[in-house]
Amino acid sequence: MQTDIQERCDRIEAGYEFMLSYAAQGLLTDEGAPSGKQLREQLARMIESLRGVGDCCRELVKKEQLTPEDRYRAFFEVLERDASSSLAALDLVLAQPAISSQLIDNLNASMHVRALLTDLFLITEILDLKQTGMQADLNVLS
Repeated sequence: MQTDIQERCDRIEAGYEFMLSYAAQGLLTDEGAPSGKQLREQLARMIESLRGVGDCCRELVKKEQLTPEDRYRAFFEVLERDASSSLAALDLVLAQPAISSQLIDNLNASMHVRALLTDLFLITEILDLKQTGMQADLNVLS
């Protein structure tokens, strides 16, 4: 069963992958291009997924009784800062009347977006390992 944070990560990763392909197209504007409409939809999904990510993480610590709790909370504070920085950049780009491939390439290169993705990959890998470990424990008990 995927957690909310894992689902958010999947949406953000899908958006980032789409941005990579958009950047490679060499478009001067998103207007009139089928991929331009998709780009704006992907950016909006990423923004939606980032809003409230801190609350989502705090709920996860409680719900899954993650320990050591203080270490998870400290990491989630970092993730929340990186999400806030990325959100500002994504909002700025989406507000532009025209979005070029070069603009998206610069967004892709943003250390804020890269830090966010790394944070999300790290926590989802930890959660996946916990799930795998719990499933293995259940198999042993069966």
